[in-house]
Amino acid sequence: MSLPALDDITAPLDGLVRIETSPRERATPIIMEMMRSVYPHDQVFGEYCTVNDYVDCPPDDLFGWLADTRSLEEWTYSLRGFTPTDDAGLWLAYDRLGSDTEIYTRTVANREARTVDYHCAWDQGRHLWMIYLMRVVDAQLVLDKPGSVVLWTNCHHPFYDENPYPETAPPQRPVWVGDFWDMFGAGHLLELRNLKAIAEYRHRNGLPVTPAWMS
Repeated sequence: MSLPALDDITAPLDGLVRIETSPRERATPIIMEMMRSVYPHDQVFGEYCTVNDYVDCPPDDLFGWLADTRSLEEWTYSLRGFTPTDDAGLWLAYDRLGSDTEIYTRTVANREARTVDYHCAWDQGRHLWMIYLMRVVDAQLVLDKPGSVVLWTNCHHPFYDENPYPETAPPQRPVWVGDFWDMFGAGHLLELRNLKAIAEYRHRNGLPVTPAWMS
């Protein structure tokens, strides 16, 4: 007996594709159209930027490292000089991509789900609107082998298009973080490869994944 799925919706929904209304013969052309050999960059990275990779490192160890904001000092391309602020849990660093721009970061982590979300913003720490969403998955569950899978997504917040706090920006800086959005996919993949290389080296050589200087 079927469950009463969607019984509350009486009008047809545009874009809804279910076998009850779109049998395989109708759905197959739709799926084939979605499987293009070439995708426009904006279609892939316009609103969301997602990169993923396998890391040969135990998931709990990897999570513990990433959950410490200071790990960004090690695996990111340009965030350097993390120091705590007077606001507990909020860190100040410099994003050298923006000519030594101040960047503020607060990490929100959930050990049970192994999610690590970095809430960041250039220039000011009152509104952390740049959110980097990461999850560490046990590779034994999804790939049937030891290690971790890292899932990382960014959403195109409207503030990437225009600085909401221009009065906090250094007058000599010629760029805004949103100017680099088209490069986020490649840039984040580069950083994820950094993360992978560091974590795998430490695990392979019997070193703590979270280094002593972060203790």
